[in-house]
Amino acid sequence: MTDKEKAGSAVELLKKEYPDAVCSLVYTDPLQLLIATRLAAQCTDKRVNMVTPKLFERFTTVQDFAAAEPEDIEPYIKSCGLYKTKAKDISAMAKMLCESYNGIVPDTIEELVKLPGIGRKTANLVVGDIYGKPAVVVDTHCIRITSKLGFHQSKDAAKIEKLLRELLPPEESNDFCHRLVLHGRAVCTARKPDCENCCMKEICSTYNNK
Repeated sequence: MTDKEKAGSAVELLKKEYPDAVCSLVYTDPLQLLIATRLAAQCTDKRVNMVTPKLFERFTTVQDFAAAEPEDIEPYIKSCGLYKTKAKDISAMAKMLCESYNGIVPDTIEELVKLPGIGRKTANLVVGDIYGKPAVVVDTHCIRITSKLGFHQSKDAAKIEKLLRELLPPEESNDFCHRLVLHGRAVCTARKPDCENCCMKEICSTYNNK
């Protein structure tokens, strides 16, 4: 089985196991997803979802965030960790959106990564979930599980993204990454993967090399 064939099998197996491939962050518009994803760095999605309702109630538009100083944002996001850096990025990001993009969240990875605090992982998530374009969100679950499957032995997110773009059907790539997160939390955990109950064990290099 080639890596491309294995990737196709992984897509189908995960699709059967997790029919609903959705982002676990709660948001109602592109800006909210952008900010929530920035907050999720080194923080759980569950914690972010506890913080954002009051944050988005206080700052309802990109103009509201742009008018705010980091100190205005900090109290709302303090429990997310690294809150001073995140508040600074959110304020600067909103200012740049207003000044350079007419307050509209860009729809390409190339433009999104120009925003303060936004890397390719966040950019891919926005492009995939908001704009419906092929995207590969390389987070810790994606890196760990695709390595176990035998696609690579890398920790370089950019290289893994490039590899997966070549292996995955473009129309499936975004949902595939969402399903990897679900699988990484439920079965293929970092500390104790439940290999016997894994839907992908038959194609997993790690399992089959035991």
